[in-house]
Amino acid sequence: MDTPRLKVLWSFARPHKGALAIGLVLALLGSATGLATPMVTKWVLDSLGSSASLAGPVLALLGLIVMGAVIWLGQWILLGTVGEHVVLKARESMVRRFFRATIPAITKKPAGELITRVTSDTVLLREAASSSVIGLINGVVMLAGTLVLMSVLDLALLGTTVAAVLVVIVLFAWLMPGIAKEQEKAQDRVGKLGGVLEGALRAIRTVKASRAEDRQSERILLEARAATGHGVRAVRREAIAWVVAWSGIQLAILVILGLGAWRVGAGLLEVSSLIAFLLYAFALMEPITELSQNMTALQAGVAAAGRIREMDALEVEEDRVSSPAAPGDQAGPVLELRDVTAGYGGEPAVRAVSLAIPRRGHTAIVGPSGAGKTTMLSLIMRFVQPSSGMLLLDGRPYADLPYASVRARLAYVEQETPIVPGTIRDNLRFTHPDATEEEMLHALGEVRLADKIAALDDGLDTPLSSTSVSGGERQRIALARAILRTPDVVLLDEATAQVDGRTESAIHDCIRRRAREGAVVTVAHRLSTVIDADTIVVMEDGQVRASGSHEHLLATDTLYRELVEALRIAGESAPVPG
Repeated sequence: MDTPRLKVLWSFARPHKGALAIGLVLALLGSATGLATPMVTKWVLDSLGSSASLAGPVLALLGLIVMGAVIWLGQWILLGTVGEHVVLKARESMVRRFFRATIPAITKKPAGELITRVTSDTVLLREAASSSVIGLINGVVMLAGTLVLMSVLDLALLGTTVAAVLVVIVLFAWLMPGIAKEQEKAQDRVGKLGGVLEGALRAIRTVKASRAEDRQSERILLEARAATGHGVRAVRREAIAWVVAWSGIQLAILVILGLGAWRVGAGLLEVSSLIAFLLYAFALMEPITELSQNMTALQAGVAAAGRIREMDALEVEEDRVSSPAAPGDQAGPVLELRDVTAGYGGEPAVRAVSLAIPRRGHTAIVGPSGAGKTTMLSLIMRFVQPSSGMLLLDGRPYADLPYASVRARLAYVEQETPIVPGTIRDNLRFTHPDATEEEMLHALGEVRLADKIAALDDGLDTPLSSTSVSGGERQRIALARAILRTPDVVLLDEATAQVDGRTESAIHDCIRRRAREGAVVTVAHRLSTVIDADTIVVMEDGQVRASGSHEHLLATDTLYRELVEALRIAGESAPVPG
């Protein structure tokens, strides 16, 4: 086990070094009581042989038992508490990092794999960071102490014991690295299994519709079988090690018994000393067991600590300034993109885009799939950073503004409209936890949901997972959350892509009202959502191809006209020029 990986593990344990030191002292004291017990037993037997009083040795034996019980109880509680705090700190660090990470960084790994880091990896870390090292030190001390006290009793019998112990040590030294490697591979597979399973469950309707239940199950179980294979190989190695170790110690005890009986008969050893020696021999498996179990836990914990520390490499959103900026230019556009190029690590998704969003009015962004529309909203929300160019809010560069200050001015309804676990009230208050009942009902009224929610048995306290709330209604609840406090800019990404005509009409009305009070930016494939926008921006291959009103673009832009014709809505507003 290399030093750098141990240093990673120690970084989790270091804050609790005082408690760990106390735990080590308690462990050593507890072991001392155990090591003293055979010697006190010998004292009892010697007292019987010499007809001396048994009060002293019996009281000493009882005292050792009581003292050992108290010491081990305290040590168990102390180290258990330390372990739980180590787990809590690791989980807290990862969870906070996940939510501070940039969108590209956090979406590189499957969500299920990240969840595995917070759940199962931290459990492996607990024992390794709190008690494994102490257990190893204590095991070594107990083993050494047992052998030393055996040497005091009889050197000849000690030779047999040492030979058996050396065989066990060599065996474990040979097998333990392989056991640790298999356990680490098994845990890696468990992490991948979590990622694949999470993605499959998220798309369960598509899985069923595609009749892919068996195929998807096999794909997931492939990881499960791989994890099982590594686990079984680790178990086999452990079984071999333990059986050989146990057999070796038992064989050594038989030899000790035969040799000891001969030495007692020859007058070279007292019976009480032989009994005490046998007690040490029977107890010899305890430190060996402790050493092997703690070494296994330490190796698994070191691997888990490394995987957890990998999360520290996630890039996080960092503000260049520590305080909100002073008010900017209130006369110009509320948002502006100047020659912005951005992507996700490969080819740029948008290239040299310049666009101004006025303080009031509806700006619609349209174009074929892959044109860069959603990336535009991601840039505005600071989910993606431009590789060149700049974005401005009230004339101030984004780089000079805290992330929270920018997002406080914006409201965003994303394409998939995920719901926050909880009730309708919880979802409406997600952005503004202090929102009043009146504000929530007003926002619901804006999207024509106030009466519907009022008619529910639990009203605002209805769980959003309830079947009484449809998908379209959840979409409108997401929009109501966005407009709750009249943001400066409302961003809608495919807000009407999967809704019925009634829901679409409600969203359109809401957009019109909001456009009179502030800026609304929409992205949509359904041009019925945007034909009455004040400005329509046509994108193609990551660039702004054209902009203007619906009628102007129909007359001047071929791509826009093709989009309109494809969706058969040209007659809704203006004829297609012939």
